[in-house]
Amino acid sequence: MIGFQGPIHRFPSLLKANSPLSDTTISSAPFGTYDAEGNYTPRQITSHDTSFADAIAGTMVELKDGQLVSGTVVKIDRDEVLLEIGYKTEGVIPSRELSIRNDVDPSEIVSLGERIEALVLTLEDKEGRLLLSKKRAQYERAWGDIEKVKEVDGMVEGLVIEVVKGGLIVDIGLRGFLPASLVELRRVRDLQPYMGKVLQAKIIELDRNRNNVVLSRRGFLEETQKEQRDDFLVHLKPGEIRTGIVSSVVAFGAFVDLGGMDGLIHVSELSWKHVDHPGSVVAIGDEVTVQVLDVDMSRERISLSLKATQQDPWQEFASSHEVGQLVYGRVTKLVPFGGFVQVGDGIEGLVHISEMSAHHVDSPEQVVTPGEELWVKIIDLDLARRRISISIKQAAEGGELAEEYRSHFEVDEQGNWVGGDDAEREAAWADYYKEYGEGEAPPAAEGAEAVAEVAAVVEETPAAPAE
Repeated sequence: MIGFQGPIHRFPSLLKANSPLSDTTISSAPFGTYDAEGNYTPRQITSHDTSFADAIAGTMVELKDGQLVSGTVVKIDRDEVLLEIGYKTEGVIPSRELSIRNDVDPSEIVSLGERIEALVLTLEDKEGRLLLSKKRAQYERAWGDIEKVKEVDGMVEGLVIEVVKGGLIVDIGLRGFLPASLVELRRVRDLQPYMGKVLQAKIIELDRNRNNVVLSRRGFLEETQKEQRDDFLVHLKPGEIRTGIVSSVVAFGAFVDLGGMDGLIHVSELSWKHVDHPGSVVAIGDEVTVQVLDVDMSRERISLSLKATQQDPWQEFASSHEVGQLVYGRVTKLVPFGGFVQVGDGIEGLVHISEMSAHHVDSPEQVVTPGEELWVKIIDLDLARRRISISIKQAAEGGELAEEYRSHFEVDEQGNWVGGDDAEREAAWADYYKEYGEGEAPPAAEGAEAVAEVAAVVEETPAAPAE
């Protein structure tokens, strides 16, 4: 056997560059050293030295259900995404677990090479796969963030992803519900235009156990627009005439956008006529001229009137008609004590049963029927109380025609009707007498009781709507 002469460090070529030992971290000297007396000191192995088994174990991933992991997207299919989360460890994210949105295209949510976070659903499904969920990982993170925002009364921002009954679903990392009544400062009827829009909102309700998040964009708008609204209200004065657009029609009235805030026209202020429903007077999108009735600074409410900007039909009628004049009208309604006759646009007068005929009448139906047109005489005109008393009986005796009829009939210098054929009217009275007899006029006491009855009933009876 051939022996070596001298210390081993004289043969450094024995340690090849590709030797397994070259991969181990050692001190600056490849081997131990000798001192002057020939004593050998072994090399120092540093704290970074690890075994091969330890190195392999370091690349392995320990997993458990509900754990959050991160990985790289390595494959995208129509129904799923493959995520690499460690040494030879891959998990599958089904398309339904990619986003809180429904029926999404995986390629629109993630891209190849993208690093994302996911939550472990199950370590091994029936096919032996590791199942992951991106949306649930996002959900877990989002809850933490949203709870912090709620604590400081902050705002969240998200994309509107669905229109559902009663409101919108907003993607804020989880599904936030935005009620229709809280989308704008006023209620919005059509929510479709909000689809795909990014909205800011406040969190007004948060319940993790029920997975419930309720948002309010109105709260956000109220805060951001408060200064603007205050300035608008300060410069708005009762009595002003403004132009606006009808933004909403409800059972009790209509809301009008005045260019900064909405004001309410109550149904009683829509028209001088009786209004069954506001929709019969105005529609959404109509431009209207209104008068400001009241400005409530503390409650930020504006009361408006549409009829105040229009001619009062009662005032107009009173200025062009007098007691004793004849007017033409149409019977609109019969009541036990008489009947109502429309004598102008939105104007109705009462014919008491005692004023229907020169002879005694048991019921109004014996003389007139609804829809019948006839001449009546104005016997009382009370503008303050908006009441007109009229008489069929006295109209039969003739008299002065109201101004609007004089050009259509023959009248004398005083405006009295002197033309026309009374044969038809006389024939009608003849038929009446034949069926019911001559009868007698009501006594004075009966007339006095009738006046009292009219006053009591009319006080409680609203005018019928003009047709």
